[in-house]
Amino acid sequence: MDNSNLGIIGSEEWCVFEELGIPAIKARVDSGAKTSSIQANNIKVISKGAHEWVRFEVNPLQDNRSINIECLAKLVDRRTVKSSSGISEERYVIKTPVKIGESVFEIELTLANRDTMEYRMLLGREALNDRFMVNSAISYSFKEFSEDEIAEKYASQVKEKTGLKIAILASNPTLYSNKRLMEAGEARGHEMVFLNVEHAYMKLDANSPEIRYRGGNILNEFDAIIPRIKPAVTFYGCALIRQFDNLGVYCLNSAEAITQSRDKLFASQLFSKNDIHIPITGFAKSPMDTKDLIRMVNGAPLIIKLLESTQGKGVVLAETNKAAESVINAFKSVQTNILVQEFIKEANGQDIRCFVVNGRVVASMQRQAEKGEFRANIHQGGKASVVKITAEEKKLALKAAKVLNLAVAGVDIIRSNKGPLLLEVNSSPGLEGIENATGKDIANAMIMAIERKIKFNQ
Repeated sequence: MDNSNLGIIGSEEWCVFEELGIPAIKARVDSGAKTSSIQANNIKVISKGAHEWVRFEVNPLQDNRSINIECLAKLVDRRTVKSSSGISEERYVIKTPVKIGESVFEIELTLANRDTMEYRMLLGREALNDRFMVNSAISYSFKEFSEDEIAEKYASQVKEKTGLKIAILASNPTLYSNKRLMEAGEARGHEMVFLNVEHAYMKLDANSPEIRYRGGNILNEFDAIIPRIKPAVTFYGCALIRQFDNLGVYCLNSAEAITQSRDKLFASQLFSKNDIHIPITGFAKSPMDTKDLIRMVNGAPLIIKLLESTQGKGVVLAETNKAAESVINAFKSVQTNILVQEFIKEANGQDIRCFVVNGRVVASMQRQAEKGEFRANIHQGGKASVVKITAEEKKLALKAAKVLNLAVAGVDIIRSNKGPLLLEVNSSPGLEGIENATGKDIANAMIMAIERKIKFNQ
């Protein structure tokens, strides 16, 4: 075959789809993929005469959900495609002309209905065959658009900045944290809506997935969701978060991250794997192993934690080995999963809560347990005060949040003779104690984090 007439294409190129109304979209050239694909949200199949058409929305610019192009094309096929993660899914296929440089030709595109693609488009080998040779060492061999040129091309798509529509997905609208987030969002010009987790329900359908709210209202206009899921509804709340994510709505914490943080055993294993120091922790199923379990964490006094404990509830101090055996075996006898953890005596009932928002510690406070209590908890009479954390403590807090992939996290640290140790990470940290102790407007920081993530500029 004569390759002398083939153009040279780089590892990434700008593509234009005039029939779809997309003036520029960056594609990764992927000769390992047979068919080209494009990121698409809200995909719906409709009938026009004797033919099926597909209506969908594209966010053509990376890390920018504010530009949303509505597209319509004839449906030419339904095809099972295996993603890069090895998961097979049915995708809709359309045909449309693409312009790369000065070349215009028709290609097939599969509609990828997940918003997880780093590039908004992949250019597969069917589009390359008999047209281009790939030089992976270069980019934009045909045309490179500057940021100003892209801004000009999409100027007509930029909506008037009237604010975002943000939902608090929680259970109690009167809680301090939820009220503060509503106030902070409204103060920045956004429309804030409170959604009760248990009043929302889902339609699972490949063509037209939906979330509805009590009374039948379809929830399809949100830009972002702030999950504040209480432990009792973790399973259902995370299912809703995944559904919002599938619909292209930005969720401040993902369902996967929340689920990981709520499983204290799994989270502890992740921390150990990633060289994050925690108090020595033990876990066993059989009562036959109780004595060695206690020895393993350096004996009494020791802490016994329910795996699903929250806000200090379900955490017990056993002061003697005999007491520890009794409590551990009592929990096991009723099929309750627990962790056993060494007691850090030198902490003297103090710990530190670091509030992390999008890779920054925005505030930190020290909590002192009430007299006679072993664990600091402001929900149970503990006292909070502002504290200056060390560089090592800051690094620990940020790493813990990153390991769990949490954009917002309350990271609890204890100071020990071995240095700072991680106690646990909360995916729905309360705002009242830390805002009152530090004077910081954390609710505002959370709203600003959403604005930055979805490229909304005041």
